[in-house]
Amino acid sequence: MPDLRSHAEDIHDQFADQTDLTVDEVEDRLDTLVTDYQVPIDEARRSVTSTYYDEVEVDQDSLDDANEHRELDSIQTAEEWIDITAKVVELWEPRSDAIGQVGLLGDASGRIKFTAWAKSDLDTLEEGEVYHLENVVTDEYEGQFSVKLNRTTTIEQADEEIEVGDNTTEIEGALVDMQSGSGLIKRCPDDDCTRVLQNGRCSEHGEVEGEFDLRVKGVIDDGREVHETIFNQEMTEELAGISLDEAKERAMDALDTSVVADDISETILGKYYHIEGPTLGRYVLANEFEQLGARSDAENVLITARSL
Repeated sequence: MPDLRSHAEDIHDQFADQTDLTVDEVEDRLDTLVTDYQVPIDEARRSVTSTYYDEVEVDQDSLDDANEHRELDSIQTAEEWIDITAKVVELWEPRSDAIGQVGLLGDASGRIKFTAWAKSDLDTLEEGEVYHLENVVTDEYEGQFSVKLNRTTTIEQADEEIEVGDNTTEIEGALVDMQSGSGLIKRCPDDDCTRVLQNGRCSEHGEVEGEFDLRVKGVIDDGREVHETIFNQEMTEELAGISLDEAKERAMDALDTSVVADDISETILGKYYHIEGPTLGRYVLANEFEQLGARSDAENVLITARSL
């Protein structure tokens, strides 16, 4: 059992100057997630911290002096208050009324997703414009980092142009493993959450109905190193030759969702692929892929040895 008290004290210290929140209250929230819902402590800590960011009236002046101006590709940790200068590369329609804006920011180092909450009542960002953004909070989910704009975020349009960097990664190799959490899964339908449910429960929103999704969390071995790669629903349907509706039908016939992962693994494991996509955290997100022909015997031996 993790030391919930020490984690609660760390979270409490982040908000001690802005609220009368007690350590006991923080510990109770952590205990509910860890004990009742069996949520790993790191995920529980992120969830509780994110909740307080939304609930607590943070004193903006207390944050301004401490912030570091960062490039987007340097964001590798959640729960940091930072300043950034970035171009709005793309905007898309929010999935919930709770989200004011959602889209993609970019600078010379790469790109990152952003979310602005509707209740924060912030100025609207325009696609193609460059902004100085102060007091944004970093977040992470399944290795993918993002930034969240909150009620303390200041937005200033910048009189400059940014050439957005391309952080696309290209890899070629054998798909040697399919990790747990692949196949037919259910995600939380609340707001912009999309967390994968465990036994019908979201680590943040508790028991929910859930929405079906398809994905593959694969491991590509190029003969020198391995690359953890995620294929979303669209890519998984093309990769495995199965649609989401077909996957749901197979699971219903067998009364077991695991049959979908088994079927997919039989189709894709041991084959060679060329994959392109951005690297976010430890994952390459497959935006494009091509199946390649068989490799030489020497390459097969090297990859097999690395996989043992």
